[in-house]
Amino acid sequence: MKDFLLIFRLNKDSEIKPSPEQVKERMEWFSCLMKQNKVSDKGNTLSPSGAKTIHSNGNIANSAHSEGTEIVTGYVVINAETIDEAVEIAKANPIFKIGGSVEVREVAKFIKGND
Repeated sequence: MKDFLLIFRLNKDSEIKPSPEQVKERMEWFSCLMKQNKVSDKGNTLSPSGAKTIHSNGNIANSAHSEGTEIVTGYVVINAETIDEAVEIAKANPIFKIGGSVEVREVAKFIKGND
């Protein structure tokens, strides 16, 4: 099994606070993953405010993402055999109903050498 990071994004203009129905749908999706032992790290919801980005030139932007139209709203780490399986799991997330997106990234695991 491999670990995959699911990064949840919403349009900057979206309503960040979910409705009770949306919360219920998210919890059902997550509970299903938990029952299948597909969750490696429960992740968390991220605040849309109070973020800063530090650039390589030393400049600091007072936002989570200085370019683009989406903001990262949360993450979870799941386990799957392949990225295609992880994508299928992510496609069931209800964030798509409100115009969100999910980025799926394999977590690189480096084997520590005998130092």
